[in-house]
Amino acid sequence: MILVIKYVAIAVIAYLLGSIPFGLIIGKKFANVDVRKLGSGNIGATNVFRTLGFKLGLLTAALDLSKAALSVIIGMWIIGTDPFIVAGWDIHVQFAQVLAALMVMVGHNWSVYIGFKGGKGVATFIGGLLVINWYVALIGVVVGVVVILITRYVSLGSMLGALGILCALVALTFIASIAPVYPFYGLLAVAL
Repeated sequence: MILVIKYVAIAVIAYLLGSIPFGLIIGKKFANVDVRKLGSGNIGATNVFRTLGFKLGLLTAALDLSKAALSVIIGMWIIGTDPFIVAGWDIHVQFAQVLAALMVMVGHNWSVYIGFKGGKGVATFIGGLLVINWYVALIGVVVGVVVILITRYVSLGSMLGALGILCALVALTFIASIAPVYPFYGLLAVAL
């Protein structure tokens, strides 16, 4: 029963952290605008980059990455260090990581604070993954940036970067024996 309470706490905390609309807050604080009324209407870093410039976009991206990374770290802390090993994997910690990473994305995309609207979850996906497996996150960022530089389409770079992450997670399941829960996380995150 205590384990269920811990997982519920992880989900709620990650969702509430993910719901913090940093793009909206930054737009109002530094540019006196509502980013939901500009560009794509999203509160995420991409829309802030496009409408408010590089510095505010970078700040938004950093804060969105940070809230996701913090959510995963908090999830790991809540679940504790009591291992529950199945086939060589500590499934409590891994499930806590994945639950926190997914719920922070859900919070970012459908924020309770702004009427269940939000961003696209790209920075939060990367932020959660930085804690779970930083080199896979790096693969996604490199793929995304290269595609953006070549095509000038951020949406295409985001999609192909996410696809690169998913492919890397699946490959590592077979090559490096990472837990199968991580490719499942990648698949769900891409679907969000």
